[in-house]
Amino acid sequence: MSYSAAEISALATKAARGAGAPPEQAARFGRASVVHLAQNRAVEMLTDALDALPGGVILWAPLAVDRALSSLADDPAGARVEARGHPALVQSYLEASPHGIVIERVDTDAFDISVTAAATGTSVPPVRLSDCDRCIAVMTTLAARTFVPESAASRLGGAGAGLTDND
Repeated sequence: MSYSAAEISALATKAARGAGAPPEQAARFGRASVVHLAQNRAVEMLTDALDALPGGVILWAPLAVDRALSSLADDPAGARVEARGHPALVQSYLEASPHGIVIERVDTDAFDISVTAAATGTSVPPVRLSDCDRCIAVMTTLAARTFVPESAASRLGGAGAGLTDND
């Protein structure tokens, strides 16, 4: 089955939220997931990152990428990003950066990534992604944690319109 980039991004974001990530880190994980799958990188890295929550790469990668991109603004010749054993996933975060940096060259090892920016610009996500059914199943299960079940207790707690029907 194939999925749109928007579906993957939204589902990955909700899955990260359901697994305990803060909103911004979850949103950045959603964008990085699309790039990660579009580049045919290992799907297991995404599910492993979700399993590591409420800690792990989903929390620190956006901060490491922002720090490196800030360094690139000061010195376009290059910057280093801590990869902490997750170079492919951190590279996906770099490529999904909301700052419009086009990555010219990335040298990776298990612990650091060297980045050189060519120019600013935007990247176009792929239209459809496939071969990620197991990842989709894991993400769907975690995303379901963000939903409030419909029950009298949730209604009394303020979910929905409460116990009144305004129709």
